Order: sequence, then structure tokens, then C-alpha cells
Amino acid sequence: MNAIADRYRVRADAFERKVAAVGAGQWESKSPCEEWNARDVVEHIVDMHGAMLLPLERELRQAPSIEEDPLGAFRAARADVEAVLADPVLAATEHETPAGKMTAEQHIDQVVSADMVVHGWDLARATGQDDTIDPDEVARMWPGAQAIPEQMRIPGAFGPGIVVFGPEVKVPEDAPLQDRLLGLLGRDPNA
Repeated sequence: MNAIADRYRVRADAFERKVAAVGAGQWESKSPCEEWNARDVVEHIVDMHGAMLLPLERELRQAPSIEEDPLGAFRAARADVEAVLADPVLAATEHETPAGKMTAEQHIDQVVSADMVVHGWDLARATGQDDTIDPDEVARMWPGAQAIPEQMRIPGAFGPGIVVFGPEVKVPEDAPLQDRLLGLLGRDPNA
């Protein structure tokens, strides 16, 4: 495996553990993402896995529905993306993205793989789990979060209903780095 596939696996393992730990009565719990509950967070991650396959003219295979089995739906989507990362030809296939031309594996790394880290925090917050983000992940994401273009905070800039990042939440400069990262990503770490 390469670094991107390894990073994806670690992130997917962490997200999967959080999904598996959600109690049956917690799926409707409000998440930090405006208008989303815990189930919606998982649905978004599954949908983003599907979005990574579209430029390769692939789709998510048949899987349980999010309503019936959120964990099964995530596992199926994960398997489909891991199949792309394991195929050197597919992983290296270049296509246009909103951030410019990149390979399928780069697109997966920058979008859905990184999304699992942040939305893992959302899911943990919604369901009362440990919401600590791995400090190495926080450090890796910090430089990019400081450079988020304002266009990525405009609802609908990349299509109807698409919100990439919410407005920045002001966090004290002496707050822990995780809190400052979350603030830049439009989340209130103290809510």
C-alpha cells in the first residue's frame, strides 16, 4: 500500500469505530453540522465515497440503506473506495475536480479521507463519544485550514445545496490546536 491508501485505511478505521459505537436510539441526535443528525453525517460520508467514484465512471455497489444499516452502508462504500486505491491504474487516473486536475487517489485523500476526520468529530459529538482528533491529523490539517478560500464558505458555490465549510467560528488564539482547527472548519468546539 502507499501513503494515501494507508492514511485512508487509518481514517476509515477510526470513522467506522465511531459508527459502530452509535447506539440504536442515537441516530436522530443533532450533530454540530447545521440541519444534520448523526445518521445524516454518515449518509454524507457514504455519498462522498460515491462522488469519488463518479469521475471513474463507477458507482457504489448495492449496500444496505443508511436508514436500515448505517454501519453496513459505510462498510460497503469503504470497500468500493479501497478497491480504487488498491488498483494502480484507477488510483493514478487523472480527472478534473473543483480544486483542479488530480489523480483519483489524490482526490480521495483530499476530500473523503480528510472528511472522515472532521465528520468523525461531528459524529462523536452527536452521540457522546470521545471527540478527540488524533493530534497528528490536527497538525496535518492545520496548514490547509488556515488557507481555506472564502469561496469555499459560500453556500452553493459548488452547486445547489452544497456547503463545503461554514463560517469561521472565532476561537481564542491560545485554545488547543484542535479547537482552533475546528473553528476554522466552521465548528464551535465549545458548543
